Amino acid sequence: MYYLGIDLGSSSIKVALVERSSGKNIGVVQEPEEEMSMYAPQKGWAEQKPEDWWSFACKGIKKIKKKYRISENDIDGIGIAYQMHGLVIVDENGDPLRKSIIWCDSRAVEIGNEAYHKIGEQICDEQLLNSPSNFTASKLGWVKEFEPEVFRQVYKFMLPGDYLAYRLSDAINTTISGLSEGIFWDFKRDAISEDVLNHFNISHEVIPEIVDTFGNQGKVSSKGAIESGLLEGTPILYRAGDQPNNALSLNVFQPGEVAATGGTSGVVYAITNNLSVKESSRVNNFAHVNYQKNGAKNIGKLLCINGAGIQYRWLLNNLAVASYEEMNTLASDIEIGSDGVRLIPFGNGAERMLLNKDIGTRIVNLNLNRHSKANICRAALEGIAFSFVYGMEIMKSDSIETKVIKAGNDNLFRSEIFANTIATLIQQEIEIYNTTGAVGAARACSIASNGYDTFSSFMKSDHVMTFVPSKNKEQYQEAYSDWKKELELITNK
Repeated sequence: MYYLGIDLGSSSIKVALVERSSGKNIGVVQEPEEEMSMYAPQKGWAEQKPEDWWSFACKGIKKIKKKYRISENDIDGIGIAYQMHGLVIVDENGDPLRKSIIWCDSRAVEIGNEAYHKIGEQICDEQLLNSPSNFTASKLGWVKEFEPEVFRQVYKFMLPGDYLAYRLSDAINTTISGLSEGIFWDFKRDAISEDVLNHFNISHEVIPEIVDTFGNQGKVSSKGAIESGLLEGTPILYRAGDQPNNALSLNVFQPGEVAATGGTSGVVYAITNNLSVKESSRVNNFAHVNYQKNGAKNIGKLLCINGAGIQYRWLLNNLAVASYEEMNTLASDIEIGSDGVRLIPFGNGAERMLLNKDIGTRIVNLNLNRHSKANICRAALEGIAFSFVYGMEIMKSDSIETKVIKAGNDNLFRSEIFANTIATLIQQEIEIYNTTGAVGAARACSIASNGYDTFSSFMKSDHVMTFVPSKNKEQYQEAYSDWKKELELITNK
């Protein structure tokens, strides 16, 4: 018997199949093969059709069943991971009223900033643990202000994963973790935030029913079964946003544990049970998957670094190199510090950890007579690693004490230079695991019935390697200090 995991990203849907008893990864498929469509009718906007998510999820489910010759009768449960902070609004018939405003859409920034000041900075910091910023509540506020005819028809709002669960089960519900990522949760009162609802003049009626993160969240309906190829009655047993789910996939649940991601953007997601917030303008705080109302208050502190893997990919596309492996090899021939070349890797828009400054990518101290593309490759890996360390210093000032760091075996963490630089500067080992969000979502189906220990045992064969801090910390520290000086010269202008 098997569990099925669905990971709804902004570029594709991934579907994973794992053995129920052992957690063994049977396989993962992706739909579509190329990237999903994204609509940008105005600068800074990003929208997708919820119906497309459902269509591709159904195709992925059918593909994985066929590929591994699995019957719908063999699937005992479904786990869902999804792109965070998106907004889906539906009418009384459950039909989307407009395209989804997804996570990277920035139209609601000013609405969120205004809410932060009008609700009150102290209330936002102490009770919401965040500024409303550009999150789901602010996006719903934008619809209310600029599309009033659409807003009047809203029956319920949903997050992207809630919509997939609804299409499977015909039941509209959400989780505390999901509401917190939308900035609808009051952590002090342990309830939906009246302050947010009152500010945006949003009724309780549009909020979905709250269900547990782990456990039966609904069962596949007859219609959902026909369209997806799953068996009617199959339970949805888990749901979470992509970053909490990534942490879960790496077995990161307890205070002091940190999950790091080195993909297109970089993420540091650290668990704490401290509700004190000092850096709400630079670090976001969400209910982790094991947060419990009237119970354990595990919070995921999330710091995002926009200019991470996208910087290295840009170099791959624009230098005379054939692969990341070639770039890593070139970089390995250069000494720590890149012979003085420094790369500031923030060329992917405004950086929240830099107080929303948009400073771009900078390459400094480049000597045209001495330096080559190898120096640039090394400086890029170091610069991105330095930005992770810089972010971790911010998180440390926000009461995060790191005990263990875990990362997936993704693009940047495949680089020894990148991982060693971080490990050495923070004096912490980094454990690398070969898992994915879709696999984690599938395995999470076991938690409600079998507990966390069984889930943790599934990861034993996933460990790839551990990066240990180098002994020559002084060289890394000198290079990092020089990099920080360059960054401060730019940000203080």
